[in-house]
Amino acid sequence: MLKVSDVPRSALLLGLAGLLPFLWGVATIHIDPLYAFGQRNLGGRYVAPFVLLNYGQLILAFMSGVIWGFAAQAEGEVQALGFGLSVIPALWAFFFVGGGPVSAAIYLIAGFLGVLMIDWFFWRNGLAPAWWMALRLPLTAVVCLCLAAVVIG
Repeated sequence: MLKVSDVPRSALLLGLAGLLPFLWGVATIHIDPLYAFGQRNLGGRYVAPFVLLNYGQLILAFMSGVIWGFAAQAEGEVQALGFGLSVIPALWAFFFVGGGPVSAAIYLIAGFLGVLMIDWFFWRNGLAPAWWMALRLPLTAVVCLCLAAVVIG
């Protein structure tokens, strides 16, 4: 059974910290004074929907690197498949996340769900830590919910 309590504390805390830009983006969608504060003090890149979309692309690319590390532990055909899978999130973000904010958010949600499937492949094959999915499932859920705020406005 997957339990968040099995995730090493440092990995859990860093994973949760990685949610802060997503949560900030949602807050700036719904709380006008926060949007105004962010716009005035941080600039337009750091308020919604831009912070959600830009950071989402960055994290998809980051996940490609994580997955590459898992693939490097494999051998033979599994390794070749793993390296191939590892480049998909970054290429997905590059080629599909563009256009308007709604379509970009939808493509990012699809990308994060795709990464979750790739994570499961590596976890199931013993190439990711035993606690990996206990971390990835809730993080992915929060990320997708935050991005959905762009879709539904």
